[in-house]
Amino acid sequence: MARIPAAVAAVRQAVRRSIPRDGLVLVACSGGADSLALASAARFVGSQVGLVTVDHGLQEGSAGRASDVASWAVAAGFAPVEVATVSVAGLPGGPEAAARTARYEALSAVASRVAAVAVLLGHTRDDQAETVLLALARGAGPRGLAGMPFRKGIFLRPLLGVARADTRKACAAQGIVPWDDPHNVDPAFARSRVRGAALPALVEALGPAVVANLARSAGQIAADNAALDAIAADARQSAYGEQGLEVSVLSGLPDAIRTRVLHAWAKELGASGAALSHRHVEALDALVSDWHGQGPVHLPGAIRVARVRGQLVRVP
Repeated sequence: MARIPAAVAAVRQAVRRSIPRDGLVLVACSGGADSLALASAARFVGSQVGLVTVDHGLQEGSAGRASDVASWAVAAGFAPVEVATVSVAGLPGGPEAAARTARYEALSAVASRVAAVAVLLGHTRDDQAETVLLALARGAGPRGLAGMPFRKGIFLRPLLGVARADTRKACAAQGIVPWDDPHNVDPAFARSRVRGAALPALVEALGPAVVANLARSAGQIAADNAALDAIAADARQSAYGEQGLEVSVLSGLPDAIRTRVLHAWAKELGASGAALSHRHVEALDALVSDWHGQGPVHLPGAIRVARVRGQLVRVP
């Protein structure tokens, strides 16, 4: 019996550890090496596996490439196979953010329609390392440094512990020819610059282990975040007053817990998590820790919060 190539085995093992045992699973597949290796492994180890490819309409020939991915999936035995065509027009953020928003909305819609229990995404260990570097550059704090979660709602990322090189090797070993997205090497995009220049420079300076170490750090920070968030959730309940949050309770909390309480409370008031920044939370925190009679804090969504008679309250 022929021995399974190491890269193929690594991808299959990662998927086998992650894939739900019961119910339909969808693979989000762009036609790149990462998602094709993921799809092939999911089809091998899963019992009910379908595939969705999203056509963003941002590149010439994108419809044809989506059709090619769908044809490959049908021939490989995936069911159902869907092509989701989306438009990024009018969506907030730059091209990357708009495409991501449209893509996740489309994947969620397909998953809901076909009653899928999970959608598998092909992000690798290298993607995670890039995400951490981008977060460092933005000063994103612990939430950003935690990188991409393994699980978020219906979405799973089985390959966060698998090197990008192994997905390419897995495709080659199985005779699968991936498509290389030119956006991945376009220096107009920050992630492309990290991928093509910043991370290779770190690898050259510090050794190849830097990629795995960055990704591992993200997992450790995510675990710490989860613990601190749980403590903050209890603290928020204790801080509720008649109309808002009691300053006397907030002021006695450690900084890391208090800012988490304020962040979660701002979202509870209706502030969008995507628009809520550290500056908003710092301004809220100043109402507690640096109070000198300042006026209301303006949060995303036309929300205003003021300190009134010892409480942080929403005001008109």
